[in-house]
Amino acid sequence: MNTSPIQTDLSPEEALTRTLEVIAESLNEDKAENIVTLDLVGRAGFADRMIIASGVAERQIAAMAQHIERRLKEENLARVRVEGDQNSDWVLLDAGDVIVHLFMPESRELYALERMWGSDFDQADEEVTVGQSSSTQH
Repeated sequence: MNTSPIQTDLSPEEALTRTLEVIAESLNEDKAENIVTLDLVGRAGFADRMIIASGVAERQIAAMAQHIERRLKEENLARVRVEGDQNSDWVLLDAGDVIVHLFMPESRELYALERMWGSDFDQADEEVTVGQSSSTQH
């Protein structure tokens, strides 16, 4: 995919799993809302997973992006590229095999990435459910 993990002692599958775990932990700690992970294998050539989450303020979104970037760097998992700034209602993080979109709720609804990346997307099809406010947790 875009960039390979930079940690050499993990298999690609282990690195992907650990990257997803680190991102999920960071988003949960930052109180991200409506976290969804989409499996893109076979549907996109740029990443294996896409994580979409919402924040309630632009500052929260900026902090979530900074924390994810820092934690992935600390764990030597991926070189992260960030698009968007502290005053943005949409920040994208490219961590190689994982793309993270952080939105304000209004922008998330407008761009509707869940619908775009899976005409067959259904909340029951969520591969990984993370976060306190994910719609499939009970």
